[in-house]
Amino acid sequence: METIAKIETKGLNFFYGPKRALKDVSIVCPEKKVTAIIGPSGCGKSTFIRTLNRMNDVLASARVEGKVLLDGMDIYAPGTDVVELRRRVGMVFQKPNPFPKTIYDNIAYGLRINGFKHGRRAMDEIVERSLRRAALWDEVKDRLKEHAYDLSGGQQQRLCIARALAVEPEVILFDEPCSAIDPVATAKIEDLIEELKKLYTVIIVTHNMQQAARVSDFTAFMMLGELIEFNKTEKVFTNPANKLTEDYITGRFG
Repeated sequence: METIAKIETKGLNFFYGPKRALKDVSIVCPEKKVTAIIGPSGCGKSTFIRTLNRMNDVLASARVEGKVLLDGMDIYAPGTDVVELRRRVGMVFQKPNPFPKTIYDNIAYGLRINGFKHGRRAMDEIVERSLRRAALWDEVKDRLKEHAYDLSGGQQQRLCIARALAVEPEVILFDEPCSAIDPVATAKIEDLIEELKKLYTVIIVTHNMQQAARVSDFTAFMMLGELIEFNKTEKVFTNPANKLTEDYITGRFG
């Protein structure tokens, strides 16, 4: 690839107990680009994206082999600060999961637990900037003290994106961020992803191939834990190198 690698996996294997969920996956996710991960249900998409910020660590039976490199450094190396890793590599989940707090406190939470000590005015500025970057400020600027659960599903998802942005990540992982929201809200999230890649590296798992084609620069197609094809999105969707990819994209299975 002609662009700089932000995250790269080399021979990545992942095990749930004896079950091997990822098989020798090697992918380069370029900096300030959108990489989409597509494939049928159960193919390892979500498992893969969760290895990129060690979200799978919470599973007692989880085991990783191979390497995940962030700016060339192995995130599974002994002594890695996992809290700092997750600040650098933020995640937005399938269903909106705002904290049971006000809109303002949802954004401020990550800053506070990271020891933010620059005063209320600086906090206000970061809250506003994060909400603006998540294309939510104009809708909530007069409602910051209201409960986050009062927002619509699409607004809650953008609030979760703003919450991730507040701690200044370098990479944002999206695990099917539009599967639980309506088409209008989905369009807003897709527009937002297009804006976010100007500042961040974005990796999105999606079951919606049209969405992958619309928002991503690169696409990885996975099946049964294996990487079948990885290339520029236009190439994957118009002239795939592998017949399995073609069959999936054209709806012959999946």
